[in-house]
Amino acid sequence: MFVVALLLFLLAAVAVVTGVLGLTGTLPPNRFFGVHTEEALRTEEAYRVANRVAGPTSVGAGLLLAAAGAIALVATVWVGLAAAAVALIVALFTLGAGVNAANEAIAGLAPAEVGGCGNSCGACSLRDACQPAN
Repeated sequence: MFVVALLLFLLAAVAVVTGVLGLTGTLPPNRFFGVHTEEALRTEEAYRVANRVAGPTSVGAGLLLAAAGAIALVATVWVGLAAAAVALIVALFTLGAGVNAANEAIAGLAPAEVGGCGNSCGACSLRDACQPAN
């Protein structure tokens, strides 16, 4: 059970460090850690805001994984494995909830891309009819 506990502690450390860096706004854009949705990667400000919003859930998932690692160290084999499995599933859903909240928080930061006339007006010759009245 030592190996399972060690893996849980390593995952917990990664989640907590990522969450703390996200909360403080010092998590640099990278390929591996933080929120990596299409909206979050549009601008550096959106990436920073998304990771600030998702930071608490990342820290929470890390604490949950650390608690499961402690249980895996002291419990019997089956209880330790069950605690590890449940903690991994709950931590995954917790991180997903953080990403969802981050997406909702940054939805209004970047303006929606304005495309061509598309199919809404029938033809591109009518594209002026598709423009706003401003």
